[in-house]
Amino acid sequence: MSETGTLPEVQEGQEPPEPPPSGPKEFPCKQCGAKLQYAPGTRMQKCAYCGSENSIAQSEADIHELDFATYLRQMADRRDTVERLTVKCHACGAESTLEPNVTSAHCPFCASPVVATGTSKRLLKPQSLLPFKITREQGMACFRNWVSSLWFAPGDLKRYAQSENKLSGMYVPYWTYDTKTMTFYRGERGDDYYVTVGTGKNRHRQRRTRWRPVSGTVWVNFDDVLVIASHSLPREYAEKLEPWDLKNLESYSDDYLAGFRAESYQVDLQQGFARAKEIMAGPIRQAICRDIGGDHQRIHSSHTQYDHITFKHLLLPIWLSAYRYRDKVYRFLVNGRTGEVQGERPWSYLKIAFLVLAILAGIGAVVALAS
Repeated sequence: MSETGTLPEVQEGQEPPEPPPSGPKEFPCKQCGAKLQYAPGTRMQKCAYCGSENSIAQSEADIHELDFATYLRQMADRRDTVERLTVKCHACGAESTLEPNVTSAHCPFCASPVVATGTSKRLLKPQSLLPFKITREQGMACFRNWVSSLWFAPGDLKRYAQSENKLSGMYVPYWTYDTKTMTFYRGERGDDYYVTVGTGKNRHRQRRTRWRPVSGTVWVNFDDVLVIASHSLPREYAEKLEPWDLKNLESYSDDYLAGFRAESYQVDLQQGFARAKEIMAGPIRQAICRDIGGDHQRIHSSHTQYDHITFKHLLLPIWLSAYRYRDKVYRFLVNGRTGEVQGERPWSYLKIAFLVLAILAGIGAVVALAS
């Protein structure tokens, strides 16, 4: 478990300093004045016009866990929050940032047009992130390979995959939680035994189970339980992008966001921990079954206590694409570190119908020949 860090105490009667409102920062090129963009897979910002590069200063600050209970008690401590100008998509509800001086764009989550009538929100500042490692071109190549592998996909889906400007780089908010759990349970242990039943030719061995009541306590420690803090992406597919190389987290810096967009978290700290409990329930149940032993286990009741809860707020890089096909939104996600692709896909019912007709025709031909 990582070293635990707590939020600084605010002295009674002392007003914490107010941080200035912040949005996406601009990083002008020193040579030509154009906007620099972060170059995935490096620690550099690069100018797309003159090729000039700026190195990103590395922070010596440790990336540590924050104490869950302490943070909830000190929600008013504004020194650990940041004010962001966010734009909300009215079609899907996603909240993200726009680049400076951009007044309109398309939502990267559902492809709906959005206009910069955003609001300023105070949010917990990210502590760390994983920078993009996969470039846009590499992400498009992974996307095309994935599309090519789909069966019964509409023909125009592959034409869509040829578009170079449909892939958006997004830093998506996540929580991670560490905790030590202690679970008391009651249940039953089942041990199999065999008896001989029947007579003569019907004589055979029959398995039966002897049950007896059990109770006990199990301890399971969890490290970096990952919870997506967004409702904008389909959770089923976002979770399939795992695993993430969280051991390579970098301290948060706006420099890594140059040329990309970032989503604001929609799942707050407490809601995220509720989801973490759901994820931890499976391993806890497995630990109970191992502790019960025997051939079969029944769990009648259990109560889990969560101690030493710590968390991190971080951003993870995802290339995503969203488009409308016959009035339905389909989203494709590419892990910005590994190139893993997951997503929703449309089906060509015409191709499926032709296949069914071909199979029926083949069956009819075989029947006719047999007759």
